Amino acid sequence: MKVECIFCKIINGEIPSKKIYEDENVLAFLDINPSSPGHTLVVPKRHILDFQEIDDDDLLNLMKICKNLSKKIVSVLDADGYSILQNNGIAQDVKHFHLHIIPKYSNDKTMDIDEVYKKITNE
Repeated sequence: MKVECIFCKIINGEIPSKKIYEDENVLAFLDINPSSPGHTLVVPKRHILDFQEIDDDDLLNLMKICKNLSKKIVSVLDADGYSILQNNGIAQDVKHFHLHIIPKYSNDKTMDIDEVYKKITNE
């Protein structure tokens, strides 16, 4: 049975994304419908449903990557803080484990996704 998962399609290159981090196990990309400029999704490349299914080693690896990315995002985008968020069950829009890094700003900051991408990737 083929999994119809938008994140798996992004991971497989079937759907384009603004990748800001990638290794053999993890992909991080900008959310196309961001809560704030720099809203990033950090996902395991292997399809894992939710928090209950992810093994401890994968979770620890994702959290380390999330920690490093959040430092970079906050610094480069001059954010005043950030939230790390993870949803499960009916709160989970995409049924593939993922972490959200959501930068927070004291003033309304507006940047389009291309501007954010250029700042984060130094392109």
